Amino acid sequence: MNLRSIRRPSAAGPRAWLRGTRRWLLALLVIAAIVLHDSVGVLLAIMAVLVLIDSVVPVPGDPGMKADDRFRLMVRKGNNARRMRRLRGQGPERLELFDDTAGWASIAPRRALGVEAIAIESIVGTVEHAKALDFDRRFRPGWSTSRRWQRVWLAQAQGIELPPISVYRVDGRHIVRDGHHRVSVARDRGLPAVDADVVELLRTRAAA
Repeated sequence: MNLRSIRRPSAAGPRAWLRGTRRWLLALLVIAAIVLHDSVGVLLAIMAVLVLIDSVVPVPGDPGMKADDRFRLMVRKGNNARRMRRLRGQGPERLELFDDTAGWASIAPRRALGVEAIAIESIVGTVEHAKALDFDRRFRPGWSTSRRWQRVWLAQAQGIELPPISVYRVDGRHIVRDGHHRVSVARDRGLPAVDADVVELLRTRAAA
């Protein structure tokens, strides 16, 4: 499933156009209400208030709004956790960065185990330096992940089956090769496990 096909309303899309139209309509209604002092003016003033309410209150059940709300909540949780750790004199909870191109991992035997369900809590690292900056140890996202994170959230909310993530298994723990946003969304949804295509790296005397 190509996540680009999961459309989320953007600021440049129809929602932004509607907001602009509402602003113009609101301005015209306010001007007309001021000019007209009779009952028509009162009615126009009431309409202006209704337009204002409609422009600021989110539409209930809008999946795009829910995805945005969940993303912002996850970001806030991450920011709050970092602030609390700083107050305690602790460093940030970072994802482990696993280099599979150097050291023992580069020559370790690899055993493909296929797709299986793995515990979310067993996923502790990534092979991508950029992803180690985008997500913390609990896969709470940063602002730069917004668009793709929300697409994944919408896809899962719509019941769209996404491909399994791809991981290394190292000493019983899992390192993400592909699927960081899917792990993050799964955590937000409270899922205990996620499907993963697992490749186990075997420590040998030569590799270690």
